[in-house]
Amino acid sequence: MDKKAMYNLSYGLFVLTARQGDKDNGCIINTAGQVTSTPNRISITVNKDNFTHDMIRDTGRFNISILSEKADFSLFRHFGFQSGRTVDKFAEYSACERSANGLYYITEGTNAYISARVEQTIDLGTHTMFIAAVEDMEVLSREPSATYAYYQSSIKPKPEKKAGKTVWRCTVCGYVYEGEELPADFVCPLCKHPASDFEKVSG
Repeated sequence: MDKKAMYNLSYGLFVLTARQGDKDNGCIINTAGQVTSTPNRISITVNKDNFTHDMIRDTGRFNISILSEKADFSLFRHFGFQSGRTVDKFAEYSACERSANGLYYITEGTNAYISARVEQTIDLGTHTMFIAAVEDMEVLSREPSATYAYYQSSIKPKPEKKAGKTVWRCTVCGYVYEGEELPADFVCPLCKHPASDFEKVSG
């Protein structure tokens, strides 16, 4: 089985944001889409390990900022490779504004945002699907949306090949591990994916 076949599915990438009390947070997701147009509803699917998941579960409100092809890898690193449980992702982050619902949306590397209110939840085991009514939305730029395939080919850094060294690359975030063998219990220090998500790229 070639797991890379999943990269050929055409879907977007988003920064999902929420607020609970005086705490703001956000994470990267790749599962958002419109499910009905009248009334206008969208769905998102969020890993239960994400702090943003718990905030949405408890408050019933969220924004999604749609990432464009102008998004820099640093945006993915900032919102995707650290946890809001231990880091305040908005403490020194200025490329954002608050929408009418009081939540942040991202203003750089994005082309639109959508504000929504949860109407239904579906338990998917490791993830929760939230079905939500759209309350507000704005177009921010005319740049094309970044698909997951575009992220893999054009945004995620490519590893440098090093003569005489064996290199293993995380297929999710691009982190590079040097060594003849990758330990079976190795976990990517950036995105927390297991050794099974690494590929040998030189050696």
